[in-house]
Amino acid sequence: MPLMLTQDQVTQFDREGYLVVEDVLNPDLLASVKAEYAALLDALYARWQDEGRVPAAEGMDFWQKLLTSYKAGCDWFQPMDISLPGGEIAADTPFHFGPAVFDMLTDARLLDMVEDLIGPELTSNPIQHVRLKPPATHLHADEPRAHVTATAWHQDRAVAHEEGDETRMVTVWLAISDATVENGCLTVVPGKPRMYPHCPQKQTAIAPGYLDEDKAVALPVKAGGAVLFHPLTPHASLENRSSDFRWSFDIRYNVTGQPTGRAHFPAFIARSRSAPEAELRDWKKWKTMWEEARARLAPAPHIPIHRWSGDSPVCA
Repeated sequence: MPLMLTQDQVTQFDREGYLVVEDVLNPDLLASVKAEYAALLDALYARWQDEGRVPAAEGMDFWQKLLTSYKAGCDWFQPMDISLPGGEIAADTPFHFGPAVFDMLTDARLLDMVEDLIGPELTSNPIQHVRLKPPATHLHADEPRAHVTATAWHQDRAVAHEEGDETRMVTVWLAISDATVENGCLTVVPGKPRMYPHCPQKQTAIAPGYLDEDKAVALPVKAGGAVLFHPLTPHASLENRSSDFRWSFDIRYNVTGQPTGRAHFPAFIARSRSAPEAELRDWKKWKTMWEEARARLAPAPHIPIHRWSGDSPVCA
């Protein structure tokens, strides 16, 4: 019997490639994640103020500080992300790995839900990001980053390495604030899984003309809820047409022992029914794993994060 999902939900996921589940994260965990990020932003903002790049923060809330620093050209995205970047990595490239985020990735209810879909031996996949999406009216005209602006149609399996093509995996898109159609919620094209060709465009995206976007389904979800989808489910996120930020995380889990699709980044065992002693339970060890990966990757040749080339005939 499923631990958290109903059999109908499992059947829908298997048939359509996606599932919306409300009330996954409890309010205390949500509050802890928000508090952790508020402290992180306070430290970043204070440094930028000392450098003369932003005005005093008195009277500003979290969102006002984010917007003010974005307009000033201060990069809060990479210091707040829970991954190293896909581009060049330096010895001091910033990232964020803290106890609240670790508690979120290892939350029992969340893992129960994933276990219902891919089984009891779960690895936290290193393809993971925070997404803080400003209102589109405030975006820089040349903003390309999918984690900050609208996200083009793509498939998660396609933007990882080919070694992970047979891996059983599920993406969990967690809403930290309400995700609505107006503020740029996730959209999917349901159906039988298949790999589409992709092209390096402003973002790496499904090649033009291959996807029937008329079949797209918007998936609003309230804060604390989740959208789960298969790694071959085509998905995108809409432009944020509201006056507020939209905040989410996208994280992934795969069956332990199978390739993650990004082997140069560290993964960890989040749940093991057969060997619970193998589970990582210390957020500081998680952080250290990424610090060691950064030190190893910074002097090394750049490793592309996907397989697609712009000279493919489908990209012409």
